[in-house]
Amino acid sequence: MTAMLERPGPAPDLLAEADLRDAARALLMTPLLTADRNPDELGLVRRHRDELARLFAEGLGYRLVVEPGLARLFKTGLGRDALRPLRRRNDAPFTPRRYALLALTLAALTQARRQLMVDELVAAVRSAAVDAGLDVDLDGITDRRALHSALVALVDLGVLSERDGDLEHWVERRTESLLDVHRDRLAVLLSAPVAGCQGPDDLLEVAAVPSAAGGARVAVRRRLAEQPVLSTEDLTDEQREWWRRNREREREWFRRWLGLDLELRAEGAIAIDPSGELTDRPFPSSGSARHFALLLVGELVEELRAEHGAALGGIAWAHVAVSTARGAADRVFNTWRRGLRKDHRDDPDLVFNDAVEVLVEAGLVRMDPNGLLVHAAAARYAPRPELLAAGPSGERSIFEEDEA
Repeated sequence: MTAMLERPGPAPDLLAEADLRDAARALLMTPLLTADRNPDELGLVRRHRDELARLFAEGLGYRLVVEPGLARLFKTGLGRDALRPLRRRNDAPFTPRRYALLALTLAALTQARRQLMVDELVAAVRSAAVDAGLDVDLDGITDRRALHSALVALVDLGVLSERDGDLEHWVERRTESLLDVHRDRLAVLLSAPVAGCQGPDDLLEVAAVPSAAGGARVAVRRRLAEQPVLSTEDLTDEQREWWRRNREREREWFRRWLGLDLELRAEGAIAIDPSGELTDRPFPSSGSARHFALLLVGELVEELRAEHGAALGGIAWAHVAVSTARGAADRVFNTWRRGLRKDHRDDPDLVFNDAVEVLVEAGLVRMDPNGLLVHAAAARYAPRPELLAAGPSGERSIFEEDEA
């Protein structure tokens, strides 16, 4: 029998793939791209709109809308996930009251003119609150601050823009401001249909993973894309089986289309962004709380290895008692206190709580009624700190001094 050689298929267009990958990453970083704020990224998305729509629909179950002046990636939530709240400019998370005022503001804006004074919007929010049966006092400082946070968030998202005035000092000084309402952006802001939802539970169910289309594949990919520490213990039986059969293939999919490296482990996987661009809460990173969190991880991992062995007994989540966690934090605090910012130096409880919050956001720690649950992935971050040479202050520290 004569061997037959098949004609090779067309070589992949590496430049086109790189452009497509850059466009996908831009949408993951900023799900609402606009012509005035993101002209280059929007141009790239517009050039690859069809390929991107297929990539997100088939790969992650996300919907992409591209219009002349914007691109909106409708990402689907992971259910009851409190790790990524909307944040104020000072990095504080939105409170339930601020979310309520944000929802009322969006309701008011659907009936507003394209340009209005801030006091007109306040009156419309009062009316929306009455319609919703909510007790809102916009003459009181608490609700005025909550409404101001909502307005600033909408400015940051590009739904509102300040044409003239002083919105920044509206709460204390009752300054006036003229606002432009970008109705095209307002129309695509909500990521889940709210019609028919009678409460927050209904809304979470509408937006939750898994998707009917894609099943286990979409569910697992979304977890890695949105929470980069994947634990097989958190998966259903169907999802675990799919992951076991396809995890090597997934490594290539994430690298090729999203530019992420998957580190595969017996307990699951970690998605690493070599460029450090995709995450909104980087770890490890600079700052007193993040430095303390990194050192605390090292202490917690040592405690777990002493109890379970070097491989942590092959478990994904290991329990650490409250007393053990606080003892580890005290050791870090006593050794490295001088390198912390002033409020952390003065309050060991504050720095411990802030550090735990960092680790929870990173997916390495979970809160437990009797302590902490530490993921096996934390072991890869356990540092080996060394004192730097004395700086101008004469002190030796691994930290860069933060301003108090």
